[in-house]
Amino acid sequence: MATWFISDLHLSPARPDIAHLFFDFLRDTARSADALYILGDLFDAWIGDDDTSAFAAQVQDELRRFTDHGIPTYFVAGNRDFLIGRQFAERTGVKLLTDPYVINLYATPTLIMHGDLLCTDDHSYQRFRRWIRKPWLTKFLLALPLSVRMRIANKLRATSKTQQPLSEEQLAIMDANTTTVIDYFARYNVRQMIHGHTHRPAVHQHSVDGTTATRVVLGDWYTQGSMLKVTHEAHNLMQQPLPAAGRCGT
Repeated sequence: MATWFISDLHLSPARPDIAHLFFDFLRDTARSADALYILGDLFDAWIGDDDTSAFAAQVQDELRRFTDHGIPTYFVAGNRDFLIGRQFAERTGVKLLTDPYVINLYATPTLIMHGDLLCTDDHSYQRFRRWIRKPWLTKFLLALPLSVRMRIANKLRATSKTQQPLSEEQLAIMDANTTTVIDYFARYNVRQMIHGHTHRPAVHQHSVDGTTATRVVLGDWYTQGSMLKVTHEAHNLMQQPLPAAGRCGT
């Protein structure tokens, strides 16, 4: 048995190959999991739980079939889908967690988070994050007509660079700040952390108050599927190839 972690799928109608691989992951690879944690940016853009598009319905239906199988599934919001709310949770059976959140992972306290809070070198993004997450602004965005929010989402998708691999310059500015990472380890009194957002899958070791702390970074799904399998014995960062063109039926 194992617990699985994924993030940064950026699901979108424009990338049926990613959606197809995700559905296969739910139907097969993760079907015998102890639990599944989705650490943000499941969608390239989420405009609200009242999204009536066929694509949004399809993703929610697949998640509902997965959770109906009895597998606890948890979601931490990312910077692209922080508008996911209670209705989405009810439709899918997914449990929403705050960011960050401490879980007991096979007897090891583990801090899980999307990861953008660690990227404190990106000052402009951190200012934007603090602004866009204000409760009054979230309420305002969700009060806009669905058609308006759909146009905004379509425009974001059309200009988004998240459907291609990011450049080294982009990756560098959005990488985690080591001092901030150590601060989060100390603040939450844990020695294990799992996050996404930076698109640089790896296992890092940090020294925190004289002890070793492990940080596992999840990968994105632009050119492959990327997932973390955790068992009692080990962490295993894994990749799966995207389906070839013409093999993306559901």
